[in-house]
Amino acid sequence: MTAQHAEEPAELVPRPEPTFPALRAALARVASSRLAEFQADRDSAFTAATQHASFNPIRMFQIKWATEIEIERRPALAARYRAALDGANSFDRDDPRWRAAMDECLAVRNEARAAVTDG
Repeated sequence: MTAQHAEEPAELVPRPEPTFPALRAALARVASSRLAEFQADRDSAFTAATQHASFNPIRMFQIKWATEIEIERRPALAARYRAALDGANSFDRDDPRWRAAMDECLAVRNEARAAVTDG
């Protein structure tokens, strides 16, 4: 284990509650460049919830962003995701390494989603 890895925290911020203010505050700390996307998604979710008289769009918004934050708040998980994404973006779809990279992206996202949805 290198000194850099020994000093790297397991988590950059605590896992936030799935509320708009808590998710926004956590996102501001781990991926502030995505705040505009977060706000646009929030607006879309609330519009859809109103149009369909359903809380499902809001719940899906909460799960999506809790998952995104879960990846970013855990440096090792974020590194796995970026490495897999880089691989997926650099291999041809016919290359078996592309499928392996895509499978790893999905595995990371599933791990993060399971962590924020309790399974």
